[in-house]
Amino acid sequence: MAQKAEIRSNLPAKIQTTLNNFWGMSLIFSILMILLRVIELLLIFKSHSIRVTFGEVVGFSVFEDFNWILYFLGLLFILHVINSLLSISFAKRFTQVWLVIALLVQTALVLYFLKTLLPLGKDLFAYNIDDIILTVRSSGQLNFMTIGGGIILSAILFFAFNLANKHLNFKTKTSIAFTIALYWFLIFLYFVPLGESDILNEVKANIQLNKSKYLSEEAFDYFMYKNEYYFDFYLRSLDDALFIKKEYTDPSYPFLHKADYPDVLSPYFDSLTSAPDIVFVLIESLGKAYSGKDAYLGSFTPFLDSLESHSLVWTNAISSTGRTFGILPGLFAGLPYGERGFQELFEDFPHHQSLISVLNGNGYESSFFIGSDVSFDHQKEFLQYAGVSQLIDIHRFDPKYKKMPPANGFTWGYGDKEIFSNGLSFFPKNDGNPQLGIFQTITSHDPYLVPEREYYSEKFENHLDSYLNLSEAKKPEYREYQDIYMTILYADDAVKDFITSYSKNPKFANTIFVFTGDHRLPDIPMSSRIDRFHVPLIIYSPLIKRPTYFKGMISHFEVTPSILSFLQSQIGIQVPEEEVWMGQVLDTSRIFQSKIAMPLMRNKNQLMEYVNGEYILSDDQLFVISDGLNIDPIEDQVLKNKLTGEFEDFKNKNNYTIQTRKLLPVN
Repeated sequence: MAQKAEIRSNLPAKIQTTLNNFWGMSLIFSILMILLRVIELLLIFKSHSIRVTFGEVVGFSVFEDFNWILYFLGLLFILHVINSLLSISFAKRFTQVWLVIALLVQTALVLYFLKTLLPLGKDLFAYNIDDIILTVRSSGQLNFMTIGGGIILSAILFFAFNLANKHLNFKTKTSIAFTIALYWFLIFLYFVPLGESDILNEVKANIQLNKSKYLSEEAFDYFMYKNEYYFDFYLRSLDDALFIKKEYTDPSYPFLHKADYPDVLSPYFDSLTSAPDIVFVLIESLGKAYSGKDAYLGSFTPFLDSLESHSLVWTNAISSTGRTFGILPGLFAGLPYGERGFQELFEDFPHHQSLISVLNGNGYESSFFIGSDVSFDHQKEFLQYAGVSQLIDIHRFDPKYKKMPPANGFTWGYGDKEIFSNGLSFFPKNDGNPQLGIFQTITSHDPYLVPEREYYSEKFENHLDSYLNLSEAKKPEYREYQDIYMTILYADDAVKDFITSYSKNPKFANTIFVFTGDHRLPDIPMSSRIDRFHVPLIIYSPLIKRPTYFKGMISHFEVTPSILSFLQSQIGIQVPEEEVWMGQVLDTSRIFQSKIAMPLMRNKNQLMEYVNGEYILSDDQLFVISDGLNIDPIEDQVLKNKLTGEFEDFKNKNNYTIQTRKLLPVN
C-alpha cells in the first residue's frame, strides 16, 4: 500500500515572518519617534525663552507621541497584512518606505516648529507651490546641507530597518500579543481620551502637540469639509452695544448695509483748509509686545515711541489676521476673508470698494511702495483692482540701492531704509492733487538678516542697557532673539529717516501718517491667543492739536470708515451710501472698553477666533478681554452660545460670498 505524502502548510511561517517584519521595524520606529521628541524638547528650551519648564511638558508630550504612534502603526499594520497576501517582500519594503516618510515628515515639522513655535496645519494648503518654495528659501532651509542631510538620514533609516528585520526576531505569540495590545490601546484611547487642557498657555499646548498628528488632523478636516457651505444667515445687527447700527438692505448681498459712521477724529485735529495727504506705513511683524508704551517685552522702537507724544495712539489695537496676507484687505477695505484670505479670490474678485478707490474717486492719487515682489500673496491684484496709480516694488529700484543680505543666495528684496528712500523719489507728487501713499516694509521678516549688522549688534546691546535698563540676568533671554530685535531697531531707524526727510517737504504740514504692524511675529513666544493680533496703531500729523492715548479696543477694520468719515466732515468728500465695511469706528475712550465684533484669522485656513465686545471665542473656548489685551477664561454657556452663533453666521455669509461673488452691487 502506497504511503500518503505529508501535506505541509507554509501559512504559519508566512504569518510569523509578516508579523516579525512589522514589529521589528515598528519597535525601531517607536524608539526613534520618542528620541526625536526628546531632542525636540531639548532644542526648544535651548533656542527659546519660554515660561514653562521641561518637566511641565515632557510627560504629556511623550503621551501625545505614544498616541500618534499607535494610530499610525494601527493603520499601517492593516496595509502591511494586505500587502503580505500579495508579497511578503513588497509588504516589508512598503512599510519601510512609510516609516521613513513618517520620520522625515516629523523631523521637518519639528524644525518648522523650532523656528516659529507654531505647529504647521491647514495653512500648508493655503499656498501654491511657488509661494511655499519661496518661503522655505527665504528662511534659508532649502540648501545643499538640508537636502543632502535628508538623503543621508533616509539611507540611515532604511539601513536601521533592514537591521531590525535581520536581528529582531519575535515569537509568533509575542507578535500577536503586540498586535492585540496595539488595537486594545487604540480602542481604549478612543472611548476614554486622555488630554490636558491649558487654555491660557498656547505655547505650552503647542509644544506638547505631536506635530504629525496635528497636521494629519488639520489635513483631514481641510479636505473633508472645505467644500461644505451653508447659506442660512440672518440680516441682523449683532449687538446694540456696538458703535454702529448697520441696516442690512439686501439678502442676496449679506454684507451690504447702510450705516452712519460718525466722525470721531475731528475733535483731535485742527480744522482742515484743504485735502490732506495721507501716508500709511505698514511695518512688517510689528507687534505691540515690543513696541510702544507698556510693551510687555520692552519697546524696541524708540523713534516711534517719541512720536506717540505727538500722536493719537490706540494701545489695544488688533490686526484682522495673524499673517501679512490680511493687512491690505483688512486695513483698507474691512473685507471678509474668503476661504484663504480675500486676496486669494484674485481671479474673480467680488466687487468691492476700499479707502484707495473711494479716495481716487475724490481726486486723490494713490501710490504703493514695497521692497519685495508685490505679487506675493496676490497683493498686486488687490492694489490694481483698487486703482493704485503708481506701484513700485522690487523691479523699480534705482541700481544705487543694495538688496538685503541673502540667506543661501535668496533675499526678499530691498531693506526698509531703501524702500523709504526710493519711495521718496517718486512721492509725494507736486501736481496739485492730494496724495495717498502706502509704504510696506519687509526687513523684519524671516530670515531676519539686518543690513549694517555690526552697527545694529552694538545698538542692540546699548538698547538693552540704556533704553530697557535690563539686568545682566535678564539679557540672555533677549539675546536669544537678537537677530529679530535688530531688525525691529532697524525698521524704527528707517521710519526715523523717512519722517526726517519727509518733514523737509512743504507738504509735510498737511500730511497725516498712519503707522501700524501687520501682525506680531510668532518667533518670540506669545503670551496669549490674542497676542499674535495685538499691534500698534499710531496716527501722527502736524495737524493734530490734542495728542492722546486711547484704551478702547479697535482693529484694522475701523481705520477706513473712520478716515472717510473724518474727511467727509472736514473737506466734504463723497462717500458711498451703502458699503460692506465689517468694522465700526475708532474708539476714543480713555478707559478700556470694546465695542467691536469681528472674526480673526490666525493664518490662511484657520478662522478660529471671534471677538464681540469684551469677549473672545477662541477654538471653542470663551475668554474675557481686559486692558492690555490680557485674556482670562470664563464659563458662561449662554454667552458662549451667542458668540458661537454669530461666528457661524459670519462663516455662512463668508462662504456664500465665496460661491456667489456677491459682495457689493455694481452700480
